Amino acid sequence: MPPLARRFVKTAIVFLIFGVLLGLHLGAAEYCGWGLVRQPYIVAHTHVILIGFLLMLIMGVAAWMFPRPAAGRPAREGLAVFAWWALTVGVVVRTSGEIVSAYWPSQPLGIAIFTAASLEAVGIILFFAHLWPRIRSPREELDRQRAG
Repeated sequence: MPPLARRFVKTAIVFLIFGVLLGLHLGAAEYCGWGLVRQPYIVAHTHVILIGFLLMLIMGVAAWMFPRPAAGRPAREGLAVFAWWALTVGVVVRTSGEIVSAYWPSQPLGIAIFTAASLEAVGIILFFAHLWPRIRSPREELDRQRAG
């Protein structure tokens, strides 16, 4: 497994653990009465599971399945590395911001949460810009092997 793919997969697992613990906290508050269920917690839990775990896992598997770009195309590894940083920082800041906003809602915090969401969007777009030249049809691969 390429190091970049491993980085995405391991980060996804960390976010899964964080999301499961956050979900347990929500369950304890909802069903055991050990706290209040606050709406931002639900948003944070859903976000860390869907973006932090699921999307990062998909990205890691995609980086593993498509390790090389088509012949004559640049590798653009820097895009994927930046995408990992943008997505990781974005998920951490957004999820933490959502949790904090359950107790201290404020406009500056809302702007920070939106900025983190924007950083995630940039990371997602850049990752798939990195991946695009690596996705080839079986026919392209066969033609390349015959020509080579």
